[in-house]
Amino acid sequence: MAERNTLRTSAGAPWPNNQDSLSAGERGPLLLQDYQLIEKLAHQNRERIPERTVHAKGWGAHGRLVITEDISKYTKAKCLQKGAETPMLARFSTVAGESGAADHERDVRGFALKFYTEDGNWDMVGNNTPIFFVRDPYKFADFIHTQKRHPKTNMRSPTAMFDFWSLSPEAVHQVTILMSDRGLPQSPMHMNGYGSHTFSLINEKNERVWVKFHYKTEQGHDFYTNAEAEKIIGRTREGYQERLFNTIEEGKYPRWKFQIQVMTEEEARECAFNPFDLTKVWPHADYPMIDVGFFELNRNADNYFAEIENAAFSPSNIVPGISWSPDKMLQARIFSYADAHRYRLGTHYETIPVNAPKIPVHNYHKDGEMNMFGGVRTGNENAYYEPNSFSDQGAAVEDRSAQEPPLALFGDADRYDHKIYDDYGQCRDLVMKVMNEEQRQRLYQNMGGAVAGVTSDAIVERWLGHLKQVHPDYEAGVRKAMQEARASDEYQPNSHPVTDDTPQVTGGGAGKDQAQVAAE
Repeated sequence: MAERNTLRTSAGAPWPNNQDSLSAGERGPLLLQDYQLIEKLAHQNRERIPERTVHAKGWGAHGRLVITEDISKYTKAKCLQKGAETPMLARFSTVAGESGAADHERDVRGFALKFYTEDGNWDMVGNNTPIFFVRDPYKFADFIHTQKRHPKTNMRSPTAMFDFWSLSPEAVHQVTILMSDRGLPQSPMHMNGYGSHTFSLINEKNERVWVKFHYKTEQGHDFYTNAEAEKIIGRTREGYQERLFNTIEEGKYPRWKFQIQVMTEEEARECAFNPFDLTKVWPHADYPMIDVGFFELNRNADNYFAEIENAAFSPSNIVPGISWSPDKMLQARIFSYADAHRYRLGTHYETIPVNAPKIPVHNYHKDGEMNMFGGVRTGNENAYYEPNSFSDQGAAVEDRSAQEPPLALFGDADRYDHKIYDDYGQCRDLVMKVMNEEQRQRLYQNMGGAVAGVTSDAIVERWLGHLKQVHPDYEAGVRKAMQEARASDEYQPNSHPVTDDTPQVTGGGAGKDQAQVAAE
């Protein structure tokens, strides 16, 4: 018979009885000295941590990144050299729903990858779409508020969503993708991943190019209609978790092809559109896809909370040879993501095993929550500040070789009006050239059903006006689908009423048409 493990308290003492509380007599009150009972109750009260404000519902697994092609002319990153194989962790998620939300909701999906490289962790924190709803970080918090619950009704508000979107023309392209087939993938394995932002690669000569990261699913783009998803949610709210977990347990490891687009600094200066605008794609004809390798997921977490819920991804985590760009949204995320993790998990969240690099780490961070360093973090016990006189005795020092080349200035510092750009052209190409007729009809039905819940006619007409600027057929198709949805027996508006005389455009050029903005 195998030796049995002894149940112990957190301090290591043997647990004498895990069945009965200590009381003053069989019917008497409990005793405060029953520390084992107190420890169990106290730990249970603290089993939950704050959920992510965004991307709260998620699913993940471990895997490996394999580089099969030579892109050394673009980057010196060791993990991107031909033949390199790097352990990794992936977490997929919805954006709007809370941690208990149903998996099969129409929503953008988060697509976060952590690569444990020999130079530290590289995080690729993206979505399943190549673009986003807004291009200026000032509007990110406002946008997320529209995706969450109305403060009075505590329900999702289509009126808030389309009010914001109709006042933000740059969102039309992303909303179109959201309402298309790709807005409701069958599972995490059936969607692409994108870095979305523009990043940079730096080679051994310290030459920089701008880059877009793409991870193309090899499982195909299978999707559900709204009606199919409703039936699945009626059976289970954990459809993505079930499918991802079971697929890997069965040894059917999902794969994604890793590709990049590259733009030189000279091409960026001459580009007809802003290449650092998160609401724009880089046309493949001008910046073709370049094969790099693939990643596969091949191991489920042993403990979901420890390895997936505690996983903290941030675009601030880069390694030599990979870096950022002047993308305004990316610049803000470099701060906000790491800051969110410090709030949610603790000051030293990167010492939690799933977030810790696989290499020794030396720095001068000190004390605070989640300090699990153990031993001397700086390399010398007398070196708890820097500069110091102990570098020849093991104290950590900077590495100037990791310094990046200077970033050329793109203009004088100012607050630039981002509403002067064409927000309809790329969306027009997507709807009228890329989509076939069946895909367009599903887009019209999905968006018409969503717009049907908006309680303000002024907001509806403003939104439909944007669609008409994309293409008249787009506006007509969505309008017809909306009218049909409202006329159906199942139509039940669930948004807090908004009167048509309430929405007034204020600030930032919101609501101006493109000609008016250009004229100003």
